[in-house]
Amino acid sequence: MSTSEAAPSATAITIDDSDARGKAPAAAPAPAAPPPAAPAAPKDRRFPFLLRKTKAAGGGCKRGVACFDFLLRLCAIAATLVAAIMMGTTDETLPFFTQFFQFHANFADLPALTFFVVGNAIAAGYLVLSLPFSLAAMIRPQAIGPRLLLFVLDTVMMELTIAAASSATAIVYLAHNGSSKANWVAICLRFDGFCQSISGAVVASFIAVVFFMALVVMSALVMRKQ
Repeated sequence: MSTSEAAPSATAITIDDSDARGKAPAAAPAPAAPPPAAPAAPKDRRFPFLLRKTKAAGGGCKRGVACFDFLLRLCAIAATLVAAIMMGTTDETLPFFTQFFQFHANFADLPALTFFVVGNAIAAGYLVLSLPFSLAAMIRPQAIGPRLLLFVLDTVMMELTIAAASSATAIVYLAHNGSSKANWVAICLRFDGFCQSISGAVVASFIAVVFFMALVVMSALVMRKQ
């Protein structure tokens, strides 16, 4: 009798264990922990607002470069016009005893000076025509078409202005110093006004060359960033 009574109790313990094992997988899982908040970007804390790289700031920077481009073009127009007018109006006559025997100096007497006037006049005309494209780049700084066109034409006009100024520089040097080997007499001792005018025109033309170089470099940098 004692053996039969122990068996049911052992069976009851076994049934209880199986119920515990069966119910254990059905327990609800623990709720997952919420994901940690993303840390703030360090750039916003380290750099001031004006130095942040945003789309608005980039457009504003390009618009500022376009405004500076427009101002440089106005300065280059003034320089090329001054150079062409000073050289084109150069004319001096030395009075002598009679009106039939006079020495006359004019820019048209030398082909290099004529080329100088034509080259600077063409550059000035191009700069005037380029102002609408510069304004278009100012209104739409993201557009690459006007900037590329101005870059190519600015480079061509810069080379033309350099060639014109260089050819006139050789004549100005000979006018001031002469050349004994070429039997070129220095005429600036007599034609003082003529030499001053052509020298000032050459200086103005080289100033225009500097403006053209600045325009080309700025256009190249802006297109490289785009």
